[in-house]
Amino acid sequence: MNSTSTPNEHPKTFSIVLVNYKTPEITKICLELLHQHIDTRHTPVWVVDNYSADESTEYLRTLDWINLIERTISEPEQGHIAHGKALDRVLERVDTDYLLLIHTDTFIFDKNVFPMLLSKCVDNPNVVAVGCVEQLNRGLTRTFWRFSSRLFKHYFRRLKIAMGLRSRDPKPYRETYLKSFCTLWNCKLVKEHGLHFSMDDRVPGYTLQDRMTALGYAVEMLSPRKIFSYLDHIQAGTVSAAGGYGANHRRTKMYNNILKRLNKDGLKD
Repeated sequence: MNSTSTPNEHPKTFSIVLVNYKTPEITKICLELLHQHIDTRHTPVWVVDNYSADESTEYLRTLDWINLIERTISEPEQGHIAHGKALDRVLERVDTDYLLLIHTDTFIFDKNVFPMLLSKCVDNPNVVAVGCVEQLNRGLTRTFWRFSSRLFKHYFRRLKIAMGLRSRDPKPYRETYLKSFCTLWNCKLVKEHGLHFSMDDRVPGYTLQDRMTALGYAVEMLSPRKIFSYLDHIQAGTVSAAGGYGANHRRTKMYNNILKRLNKDGLKD
């Protein structure tokens, strides 16, 4: 497959889904950018509103080029549980072979990301998903430092436990699960095995990845440098937009800085 091809060369091969919850500003930016790069006649876009009941819901109702699902919630749900249930609502409705998961804080600037992702699955039918295990591109130096520090903490805690000392449980030092800010799933395979995104209280897709790999399927892991050459992602941007962090939290500052840059570049016009 030619990496410079356009999504329209794969008529209705894949659908796109994103979940909105009280993020009017970034949801609008995300969708406006998306609309610039796809032909919705060939690439269905699904948006699930998780009972936002705010201006973002009103905005979504004005868009005639998306398939909008408005979830009603009878009792409070944890954020990742609500997100997983929203994804499953779309999974059961789409009739395309592939489903691209993105977040409302994912800003796609290069349409070639779509054929690039598709080629990884189409060229190898054993690949069930393709994406990235990191949510931002830290660069070589920061990535090495993060990996080294996590590796040290992991084995230091294991040593303390082996010596009978009190210690927190060792956390994995290597990321192994694809992050759903931009992940393409072979939903045809997922459905064939009767699986879905939210199967327990873990982050949506984690158990699905475990189950599919146990069945012998592969996941294609892209480097941060590769995926972020096509898009930007605000780590935990949806949480920041909904006021989940304090005003001085580093992720809130990151969110505000990226929005300022987007406004300056005129992407909201």
